[in-house]
Amino acid sequence: MTSADATTRFLAALRFDAAGLVPCIAQQHDTGEVLMMAWMNAAAVAETLATGRVCYWSRSRNALWRKGESSGQVQRLVDLRIDCDGDTLLALVDQTGVACHTGRRNCFFQALRDDALVEISQPLVDPKALYGA
Repeated sequence: MTSADATTRFLAALRFDAAGLVPCIAQQHDTGEVLMMAWMNAAAVAETLATGRVCYWSRSRNALWRKGESSGQVQRLVDLRIDCDGDTLLALVDQTGVACHTGRRNCFFQALRDDALVEISQPLVDPKALYGA
């Protein structure tokens, strides 16, 4: 997908935090829907650019996490953009199925309504069906 030279230049433009991570917002490329936020390290960025399949860094597993590897809910990369400060990524993706591990289309399903925190969307898929849990 992307040459090694271009990947090197892309990585050099990023400002990773002390843990070697940068936040990445995933957005559906054609609708603009914000799907989720996850972390990437240099290896995740490089793999994403090389394969076109979005890869993140799982802080809980301390390992690369290829979106959809256990659930089948894959993100295909359309474009990867760096913000003005170089410290945040925007991944424009084509999301297959739901993006959230709770079975919802996106991870942003809680909001204040009438001074209460409420769920504003329901799961579309049972998480047990996604992960076999």
